[in-house]
Amino acid sequence: MDCNQYRRTVLAEPGLILPEHESAELRAHRESCPACHEFAERLLRFESRLERALRVEVPATVAGAAAPSDRVVPFRTKSRSAAARPPFLRAGWRALAASVLLAVVVAGALFISAPGSSLAADVVTHMAEEPQAWRVTDVAVPDPELEAVLRDSHLRLGNGAGIVSYANSCSFRGRVVPHLVIQTGSGPVTVMVLVHESVPKSVPFDEEGYRGVIVSLPGHGSLAVLTRAAKDTHVIDQRAIEQIAARVEDAIVWTG
Repeated sequence: MDCNQYRRTVLAEPGLILPEHESAELRAHRESCPACHEFAERLLRFESRLERALRVEVPATVAGAAAPSDRVVPFRTKSRSAAARPPFLRAGWRALAASVLLAVVVAGALFISAPGSSLAADVVTHMAEEPQAWRVTDVAVPDPELEAVLRDSHLRLGNGAGIVSYANSCSFRGRVVPHLVIQTGSGPVTVMVLVHESVPKSVPFDEEGYRGVIVSLPGHGSLAVLTRAAKDTHVIDQRAIEQIAARVEDAIVWTG
C-alpha cells in the first residue's frame, strides 16, 4: 500500500484508523510512513472536533416549540437591529453556523493535504518523465550547462553539493525549475529547486517507489530531494535524505 491508497481509504472511511477497526495493512503503512502517520493524527483530531461541533444544542424555537402568539413585531422600514432579532438567531444559529464552518474549513484543509493535490505527489509524478536522469556516473555536467539551468532561479551551487551528473530546466506546475541529479555515496539523488513553491515545514514522503523530503527555503521557496527504489539497489533512509538536503541547501548561493 502506498500513500495515495492509504489516504484515499481513510478519507473515505475515517473510522478505519481507530485502533479497534484499523486493518493490519493500514497499520503497517501508517507506522512506516511519518507523513501518513501525521495525516492520520490530523484526521482523528478533525473527527473529534466535528463530533463536538455536532453536539450543539438546538434552541427550543428551532426544535419546533411554538413562538408566543402575543408577540407582535411592528413593520420597520429600516433593517432590524441585532437586539431586535429573535434570541435563537443571535445565539443558537450562530453556534450551529460556526460549527458547520469549522467542519468545512478543516475538511477542506485535509482534502488539500491529500496526495493527489500535494506538492510531494506532483514531484513524484514528474520523476517518471525523466528516467534517464538516474544513472550512476562520476561524470559531472559541464559548468556552463549547470549555470544556465540555475540562472533563471537566481542561484548557483558551491562545491559542497557533490557531483551534479544531470541538469535540466523542467516545466513544473506551470513554472520552469532546475531539475538536478547529484551523485552520493548511496547512489543518485534528484534535487528540484522550487522557488515558486513554499512549505511551512519539512515534508517527508514515501510513495510510488520514491522516498524524499521537501524542505523550506525561507524567502526562496522550497527544495525537493528524493531517491527511488530501483531493482537490486539500496534505498536511502529518510534521515540520510534529510542530511543530503541540508548539504545541498548549504551549498546554494543565491544571486538575486
